[in-house]
Amino acid sequence: MSDASSITAAARDRVGKGAARAARRQGQVPGVIYGDKKAATPISFEPRVLWAEMNRPGFRTRLYDVQVGNAAERCLFRDVQTDPVTDRPLHVDLMRVTATSRIHVRVPVHFTGQEKSPGIKRGGVLNVVNHEIEVVCLAGAIPEFLSVDVGHLDIGYSVHLDEVTLPAGAVPAQHFKNVTVATIAAPTVVVEAVVETAPTPEEAAAAAAAGAEGAAPGAEGAPAAGAAGAAAKGGAAAPAKGGAAAAPAKGAAAAPAKGGKK
Repeated sequence: MSDASSITAAARDRVGKGAARAARRQGQVPGVIYGDKKAATPISFEPRVLWAEMNRPGFRTRLYDVQVGNAAERCLFRDVQTDPVTDRPLHVDLMRVTATSRIHVRVPVHFTGQEKSPGIKRGGVLNVVNHEIEVVCLAGAIPEFLSVDVGHLDIGYSVHLDEVTLPAGAVPAQHFKNVTVATIAAPTVVVEAVVETAPTPEEAAAAAAAGAEGAAPGAEGAPAAGAAGAAAKGGAAAPAKGGAAAAPAKGAAAAPAKGGKK
């Protein structure tokens, strides 16, 4: 069998929900060892020790020699119940295994050749359909991971489990035969559409009023502008009808009144 990690557990004297709650009140994580046609063994773990193992890669595929008192049992973690909020372990199930035990186990998938994939080079994206594959194998020959090469995939192509070489002695579980492992998806392009909306009646009336106000000063100011231009050119401006003559410029002699002396 392959090398196993060691972990220490404490024996519990009884099983059941009440005993499990009592173990949690004492700061322990309750668990049970079953299988190999033997009676179930209730145990408990230190939370920190169990949490450290749970965060190691390959936790579900690693064999453990569980030390309970003076005895050790080779086991595989099969189920971990966690708190839905904190993710802290609440209960664990372990299965006894032997050299001849043939088990179902989920093995993680690792992908290679992404830098060679023509589809990824063209902007495609690796879409992983199954991150884990369930295989049937001997307990002493559990693969650490399955390696899948995607270096030949173009956009729109996929790789299936029957194209993957499994380790010797391992076969896919019945419901995992020929499943799609991964595909190369086309790049996603986001196009922002500019939609022009018709102005409301209030906006149209306001725009028309603004245009009318802008045109009025120009029309009324045209004569004034012409008069100012004429004055600037040196010519005297004609007096308005019925109005007094314009005052002479500074320094100019005033014209004598009619009948007066020069």
